[in-house]
Amino acid sequence: MVLISAVRDYMSRMLQDISGMKVLILDSQTVSIVSVVYSQSELLQKEVFLVELVDSISMSKESMSHLKAVYFLRPTSENIQHLRRQFASPRFGEYHLFFSNILKDTQIHILADSDEQEVVQQVQEFYADFVAIDPFHFTLNMPSNHIYMLPAVVDPSGLQRYCDRVVDGIGAIFLALKRRPVIRYQRTSDIAKRIAQETAKLMYQQESGLFDFRRMEVSPLLLVVDRRDDPVTPLLNQWTYQAMVHELIGIQDNKVDLTNIGKFPKDQQEVVLSSEQDAFFKANMYENFGDIGMNIKRMVDEFQQISKSNQNIQTVEDMAKFVDNYPEYKKMHGNVSKHVTMVTEMSKIVEERKLMLVSQTEQELACNGGQVAAFEAVTNLLNDERVSDVDRLRLVMLYALRYEKESPVQLMQLFNKLASQSAKYKPGLVQFLLKQAGVDKRIGDLFGNRDLLNIARNMARGLKGVENVYTQHQPLLFQTMESINKGRLRDVDYPFIGNHFQQGRPQDVVIFIVGGTTYEESRSVALQNASNSGIRFILGGSVVLNSKRFLKDLEEAQRIARTSTNVV
Repeated sequence: MVLISAVRDYMSRMLQDISGMKVLILDSQTVSIVSVVYSQSELLQKEVFLVELVDSISMSKESMSHLKAVYFLRPTSENIQHLRRQFASPRFGEYHLFFSNILKDTQIHILADSDEQEVVQQVQEFYADFVAIDPFHFTLNMPSNHIYMLPAVVDPSGLQRYCDRVVDGIGAIFLALKRRPVIRYQRTSDIAKRIAQETAKLMYQQESGLFDFRRMEVSPLLLVVDRRDDPVTPLLNQWTYQAMVHELIGIQDNKVDLTNIGKFPKDQQEVVLSSEQDAFFKANMYENFGDIGMNIKRMVDEFQQISKSNQNIQTVEDMAKFVDNYPEYKKMHGNVSKHVTMVTEMSKIVEERKLMLVSQTEQELACNGGQVAAFEAVTNLLNDERVSDVDRLRLVMLYALRYEKESPVQLMQLFNKLASQSAKYKPGLVQFLLKQAGVDKRIGDLFGNRDLLNIARNMARGLKGVENVYTQHQPLLFQTMESINKGRLRDVDYPFIGNHFQQGRPQDVVIFIVGGTTYEESRSVALQNASNSGIRFILGGSVVLNSKRFLKDLEEAQRIARTSTNVV
């Protein structure tokens, strides 16, 4: 609950203390922050009758002095300029300003100087500068996410903006949690180191007073890692509900846009998938696709029973009871049709793209050794006309990540086959991935074949057999959490910033993945937290990836690297 309740508390405090009719004014980023934790009906209950974007409200001149304006904005220079213009000819009766992060002194002076008509009632900082998509998972929805793959010299100002936004987001998380962490980072990543250093500077120097919370026996831990240490997880097909919806259809701010996959009634073109608002989804978001089908059938049967009892209206009392229960009935009807639609659509995609066939080989590549069998399986799938171009590309990428050193000759054969069959994808993209995230660049034991403990564990798993061949993969993050749990995260691989060290096990750990998280990883975190190990993990990242987004970032970084004189 931790992240969602933190943002909900901020929103409630913002709207509760201001009585009367209100307009809520947001920017393009705070819209996402609010929409994942607050529904429109909840806003109405708080007397918010209008929600507007700050840039569109600048265009309008109509006076609304009967409304009180509640602004919730990121403290950017663009937003400050919007406010300046709006204060020059105020349209609302009162102005209440809330910012999602720390305001600079200069910004406060600009606001004070601009408020000549003294319409501003209050200016506050409410540290909700992150999108809390799940109780233990947040994202920053970064627009130019590919920048983390490029050397600093290619686009210094773009990289600085990227780092600033990440540092702002991490700072807000710890201000919302009222904690100051010790900070560690992945040694092999320049950008993880830079973000860790700038975060430490913010918390221990520039704003040390603000972060000076009551000391705990053991400080929380912030660990900054790089997506390129585990490029396998975002490349895999997913078979648990939430991750699978994002992989095959796409989730943005807990909403699923169904317009790309078929014709649906207007009220079903965009559906909400939130564990806070949907009990069925909360119970099933981490379940396997096979089990989801059974559980949906059960939900449909329950709904049919209720429908039958609703048809049997004979007395005035029956009618009154039906009217009382109608909102709940309508909500249940919407929920049933939403989940049935999504599972039906996903089943179609799985069949069309032969994903069960493809995924079996993907999982073998990610989890088990055996280069000869792997080469044969990938070759067969590349020759299979039913397999789509993008699935062929992902298979070659997974093979390359696994066997780049063991079988360079076979790898070249696969490159050539891919180039001849998939005109859209050049093998250069696979080579670019290896430059970015090949074995020489990685620090973690991604395939469980470096560390003796992991080799033994994999052998044991091989002997025992796997419960489900499609979900045997575990992200590298799982190992990282296990190491933190056992106090075995190596200082040499994950150095501390400054002269701070961890005495004992931390109770709170925030792991931030530069380059983006996946829903498979957030599932790992949720299951780890449910195991009551005594440590609460929170996962955050620059975006939430699926394979499509990961490949898009890779392509964009490769394009810029090619056109830049500083070759990556």
